[in-house]
Amino acid sequence: MKIRHLSRAQLFPIVIPAISIASALTVALAVGPAPSRAGNTRGQDDHQKPASLALPTARGRSMFVQSCAHCHGDDARGSGEDSDGPDLHGLRFSNARIATIVHQGIRGEMPSFARKYSASETADLIAYLRTFH
Repeated sequence: MKIRHLSRAQLFPIVIPAISIASALTVALAVGPAPSRAGNTRGQDDHQKPASLALPTARGRSMFVQSCAHCHGDDARGSGEDSDGPDLHGLRFSNARIATIVHQGIRGEMPSFARKYSASETADLIAYLRTFH
């Protein structure tokens, strides 16, 4: 069987969506579903974060301050005097969609952070964003 070699121009429409899908899946697996409160037997009250979220959200907060706060505001409320990005409280997007937005950006509105943050770092950022209610 002979294998046909494709040029870069032919590979581009295949590779970019594959990378986006792989990144979204990686983030979805890394972040996972929200922990259930029903089986809470460790005596945590509803306002405490599980220990497993403490480190990712701390890293996520650091990334937010470094890359996001200048547009979305220090409190992530956005669209104020000092910010022009949207409010990030109560996001209704899936983690995979948020990861895609972070990695690809929004043309004319938000830069891409694909070169700056890995999939696991993006998952940490998303974990921090999920703390905004």
